[in-house]
Amino acid sequence: MAARTIIIDHGSGFLKSGLAGWNEPQLIFPSIVNYIPCRENPGPSYARRRVSLGIDMCRPDTFSYPVQRGRVLNWEGVEHLWSFVLEKHRQEHDDSPVMVTESPLKEPSDRQKTLEIMFELLDVPSVLLADQLEMSLYASGLLSGVVVDSGYGLSRVQPFHLGRPLRSSAKTLEFAGQDLSAYLFKSLFKENVNQHNLFQLETVSTTQMNKCYVPQNLGEALDFCQNLPRGSDESNTYRLPDGTCVELTPLQRLAPEMFFSPQVFDMQGPSISQAALESIETCEAALQPLLVSHLVACGGNTLYPGFTKRLCKLVADHFCSSHASVWMGSNRNFSVWLGASIVAHLSTYKSGWLTREEYDESLKP
Repeated sequence: MAARTIIIDHGSGFLKSGLAGWNEPQLIFPSIVNYIPCRENPGPSYARRRVSLGIDMCRPDTFSYPVQRGRVLNWEGVEHLWSFVLEKHRQEHDDSPVMVTESPLKEPSDRQKTLEIMFELLDVPSVLLADQLEMSLYASGLLSGVVVDSGYGLSRVQPFHLGRPLRSSAKTLEFAGQDLSAYLFKSLFKENVNQHNLFQLETVSTTQMNKCYVPQNLGEALDFCQNLPRGSDESNTYRLPDGTCVELTPLQRLAPEMFFSPQVFDMQGPSISQAALESIETCEAALQPLLVSHLVACGGNTLYPGFTKRLCKLVADHFCSSHASVWMGSNRNFSVWLGASIVAHLSTYKSGWLTREEYDESLKP
């Protein structure tokens, strides 16, 4: 069964899916749906629109994210995304079990809704709900350590000891990649900002992926950037729709600094690094050296050049440790999915699966 298990990791920004046993998901796409008015179907307001995946190029103002800050706000959109995923992966095996990763913020009612969609609407034979941060830990090959995860909607810190999460030391910040995007939108386009404008979306995305980095010392980095002769760095520009090239400001290139110094960007703290330090400090003193030497970085924001080095240095300096180290895979933007791909083969998780028969039985009065 494990070899045919479909794994769905549905984050706030992206959905990753694929068959267990692979080293990377076969599908990765933005967790976006759009609603188009449907003239052919008059009636109640909800019936006069149709839902589809992604951004409609002709109506870019109609898209939205069904999952925001780790919470599902639009179950219809989620169902549409999952239906698309299962249709793609079920072409060879109609009876594949499904493993869905879930945020620690998920309420019991959300878990019930997940099961309802999977069993009653998508007709899957069995489901396993898996904790996202636990899956990230297993992707690293460790049983003890501190998972530092920063994605599109949330940043989270969770210590583990021998595979057991130390829940009282967990930290969750509603401060992540979408906040960096929002800063760049506002900073680059000012009063003309429109987060549904395709050109602005592309500009912000390209700037984040190709031009931004985390400095090891903000003051020194700002001085260096400000002293560069104007036009000396061709990679430090973006192009306006009329073809005009505009140089990025130093703080725009250093925007990921907000994960370490949010106050510089007029944002509320704590920073991700501060959350990690506080999380480790609340653990037993005897465990702290082990945790400091096993930091597990995952999530797309940890891919910014300089992120893991800065995190490691701050932790090492705070705990006066020469053994601080960060475990980071090259594919850590989908560590959750990879960990689930591994876990699907483990017999220790066999009891966690819920079958359709067990689900039906649980609904009986």
